[in-house]
Parts: sequence; structure tokens; C-alpha cells
Amino acid sequence: MKKSFIVALLSFAMCAQAGNGVKEGKWTGTWAAAPQLAAGQDMPAGTDLSGMSLRQIVRVSVGGDVLRLQLSNEYSKTPVEIKSVYIATAGDSCVINKGSAKYLTFGKKRNVTIEAGKAVMSDAIKFDLKPLQRLAITVNYGSTPKEATSHLGSRTTSYIIKGTSKPGSNFSNAMKVDHWYNISAIDISSEDKSTVAVLGNSITDGRGSTTNMQNRWTDVLATNLQAEGKNLGVLNLGIGGNCVLKGGLGTPAMQRYDRDIIAQRGVSAVVIFEGVNDIGSINGNSEAMTAKLIDAYTQLAKKAREHGYKVYGATITPFGGHSYFTFFREAARQAVNEWIRTSGTFDGVIDFDKLMRDPSEPSKLKADLQEDWLHPNAAGYKVMGEYAAKIIK
Repeated sequence: MKKSFIVALLSFAMCAQAGNGVKEGKWTGTWAAAPQLAAGQDMPAGTDLSGMSLRQIVRVSVGGDVLRLQLSNEYSKTPVEIKSVYIATAGDSCVINKGSAKYLTFGKKRNVTIEAGKAVMSDAIKFDLKPLQRLAITVNYGSTPKEATSHLGSRTTSYIIKGTSKPGSNFSNAMKVDHWYNISAIDISSEDKSTVAVLGNSITDGRGSTTNMQNRWTDVLATNLQAEGKNLGVLNLGIGGNCVLKGGLGTPAMQRYDRDIIAQRGVSAVVIFEGVNDIGSINGNSEAMTAKLIDAYTQLAKKAREHGYKVYGATITPFGGHSYFTFFREAARQAVNEWIRTSGTFDGVIDFDKLMRDPSEPSKLKADLQEDWLHPNAAGYKVMGEYAAKIIK
């Protein structure tokens, strides 16, 4: 009995004082991006990041005083060597608050090598992270792969200089790219917060939003949830051009769902808002694609519920006026949306179709809310985010 008590006490101590000796609680995601492959023109200046310092800016959703960072090398064929990583409160452009800067460690060391196909999590660190704060993550690289694990649709500028930087280094003449590399998640330690993970394509990834303005619909959602006093984070796991079933850009949703959605920390709810690219690929039999998508949504919802998550189904927005539009594809969209609304598969329905469609021409988006008749513009994303905040609990 005494031995069992000692073992239990030691286990508790290890959990409570992990990493840098920082007391940890339940981990909850406050920011995430779905990893994908960057190669060729998606790499900075057509080269790799070897010997470079890369400063990347993200906006978190919920705040906390203990955090950790996940780095991914899952799509690369060779290891990536990282000399150090430091975080700081972001100012304008590439500027940081130097006084806030803190170096992360990995197994109590500043350097880490991430093997090909793997991801690593930093040790926990104390940091006063405010809700909706812009955070700068600066990575000093050693040797890196020619093809990087990245997130291409950052909608946020990253800054690259040669050599190893320090918090006081000048990035004003840095090379600029609108991609993220290697960063994939930030968790906070919190007992009273949870997060909603959003599965999506370019409409969730934010095409049509304003670069560096953090005005995707998920950003607006996070802002409104905070304004309402809800301790609920938002994780945007959209990938531009992504499909549910096969093809498209990035790993299809059915294959990446476990990693990008189910495995996120502190999830209480999932939003499934994807399928327009699958429908846009229909050549002929729209009924077959409709059936396949409905089966896929059913599987995804079931898996989320098995993990205790609420599941929200979002209807597919109109694309009349875009090259995707045909009679048969519109029929498939209408059939899928009717199933989402009426099947009872979801705990709640986010009816983006009804919200965004032109009442006089329902196959099209409202003209003042669209970018290219497929993607909303910034005004459209604002409407979507505010609406979603009224539904998600």
C-alpha cells in the first residue's frame, strides 16, 4: 500500500513539474495550422532555410500563462536541424517586444533535430499570453531539407534573415514570404478552457481575407467568443484547395483528420466545413459524389463523438459565377446541404449557405460579400464569423 502511494505521488510530481519544472495543467490548443508540403516556388527564394533565421507571426485565440509549441517535419524526407527558438510579443511588422522574449527548450536543450516524418513538442514555458495576442516565433535553423513541412496559406508575412538571430536582431531588411514553416500548434495549460477545431479548405484557410489583418472567419469567431466571455479557443485547420475524399492540395481530409483534428489538445467541439472542392471536381455523376461525401461526413462525425466532442456541420456556400458551377455540381451541393440540415448527424448546423447566398439568385454568393464567386471577401468572413459565434457553444 505504501509503495503504491509513493509511485502515485512520483507520477503526480512528474506530470505537475514536467519540462522546465513548470507546473502544467490540462493542455488546450490556442492556435494551430495544418501541415503540408512546400517545394519549389513555395520555398523562400527557391532555396531552403539552412543557416537562416525565420520570424513568423501568429494570432492565438485563448490566453494562458504556460505554453508549449509544436514543430513539424512530417512532410520532409530529411531531418531539420534547429539551433534555437524564441517567442516574443509581436509588434508592428517584424518588430518584437524584446523584453518579452523567451527561448524555448526541447528536453531542456535549446537545440533540437526533428527527424523526417516526425513532429516535436517543446518543453512547457511560463509566458504571459493574452487572448487574441499576436505572437512572434523566431526559429534559428542549422541544416534544413530542400522541401519543407509548412502551411502555405498563412495570410501572414514571415521574415527571413541570414545567420543566427537574437531578440535584439534587426529584421527590417528581411526577405518576406507569406507562408509558415515547421510551426504547427501552440497549447496553453488551463483547467477551465477548451477549443473548437475547424476542418476546412481555402474558405476556412482565409483566401479572400486581408494579409496580416487576421480577419478569416475563424479569427472573427475567436474575437466574438472572447467578447462574450467564453473560454473557448479556435483552431483553424483549413488547407487551400483541400478535398475531403481524394485529390486537391494537401493530404485529403479523410486521411489527415486524426492528426489535424482528433489529436488536438483540449478539443470540445469540431466544425466540419469542407466539400466544395470535391463537388467542383464532378464530371458526370453528381449522385455518386453526394453519397460519398455524406458517408465521409458520417464517419468524421462518429469519430469525433467517440472522443467526446460536439460536432457541427457547416453547409457548403454557393459558387454560381465561378468556374466550378454546373447544373450537376449545384445539384450535388444542394443535396449535401439538405442532408447536413436534416439528417440529425450533427449536434448543430452552421448554415453558411443560407447566410451567404443571394436571396434573388441562391446559387450565388451575395455580391458584396464575395471575392471571386467562390471565396468570401473580408466583409463576408466577418459575417460568417459573427454568425458562427452565435451557434457554437
